[in-house]
Amino acid sequence: MMQPFSFLEFFAGGGMARLGLGDSWACLLANDFDAQKCAAYRANFGGDDLIEADIASLSKSDLPAMRADLMWGSFPCQDLSLAGARGGINAKRSGAFFAFRRLTEELRAAGRAPHIIALENVAGLLTSNGGRDFAVVVEAMAALDYRMTAMVLDAEAFTPQSRPRLFILGFGPETSPAALPAGDADEVRKNAPPALLSALDQLPDATREHWLWLRPFAAARRNIRLGDLIDWDAPDWHSPAQTEALLAMMSSSQRARVDAIARNGARRAGAGFRRTRTQNGESVQRFEARFDGVAGCLRTPAGGSSRQIVITIENGDVRTRLMTSREAARLMGLPETYALPTSATAALKLCGDGVCVPLVQWLGENIFAPALQKRASKAA
Repeated sequence: MMQPFSFLEFFAGGGMARLGLGDSWACLLANDFDAQKCAAYRANFGGDDLIEADIASLSKSDLPAMRADLMWGSFPCQDLSLAGARGGINAKRSGAFFAFRRLTEELRAAGRAPHIIALENVAGLLTSNGGRDFAVVVEAMAALDYRMTAMVLDAEAFTPQSRPRLFILGFGPETSPAALPAGDADEVRKNAPPALLSALDQLPDATREHWLWLRPFAAARRNIRLGDLIDWDAPDWHSPAQTEALLAMMSSSQRARVDAIARNGARRAGAGFRRTRTQNGESVQRFEARFDGVAGCLRTPAGGSSRQIVITIENGDVRTRLMTSREAARLMGLPETYALPTSATAALKLCGDGVCVPLVQWLGENIFAPALQKRASKAA
């Protein structure tokens, strides 16, 4: 019987990458410094594999002696996100990447370099500092003898949440990723996001030699909509006056759409945010909702407008309320059995900072496992 693949999970949060990889992967170590996220991790997986500490304080002596197949790192996005101040890869929070890189280098020097590295972050990394921050990450990992690639994947293909994320992958010399020959990569390159192609222009020539394009994979097909995941009978709906105040904040075209759905008697669920827009030179607060069966990207509840609002229309009745933490968990692909923090704020932060579970499963099944299985076959 084949032994499970092994992995190290840094910036582990509540262990969503671990859930996505599933039972065919063995966790050798998980690490995060956020106390509430670590508590959630222990509640769901126990604490034997977890080190609660700043990654910058770790060295190879803190890591397992076994060579891992995969080293995962969902490093902080705050300094790279389009919604943030964009301090860049060298800023305090997103600069935690360099500690991840240092540990990889130490493991390599000890002959324990992971066979695959996977870095996850917001797609804004591609445009941060004109693409130079992306080039820094790729160059830093390529220098450790990894063949590099990257792709933008959206959780929307797996769950009803619009959540595009950048995945930077590195394959060690002993792995066999499903790479295209240079001459066959033109079509893949044409279909790549323009921001990725622009960022690749920032790579030094020496790093370009480490770049590869993976062959196209069959697209995931989502079969659920937002209305399938929300609790229609949940408590804490807004009062009619509160709902009307939100509807009054809609643009005229959005309000007309809500009214049309209500008149038709359709049963629809949507989700939206309060946003500040500039209109006629003045700041105006809007409530912007979507009714395409998909929620907007979950955020951490740091600001007053970051909490997503559910809006339902049924038998002509329009209701609104804040999205619950369990609904947010479902949008991340977390099972109903997953123990969330009791605090809604902590639970929403856990989800907003996390990685989509079925998306990780797709990466594991389509990219990681095949590359590692080919390595194992060669070794045998």
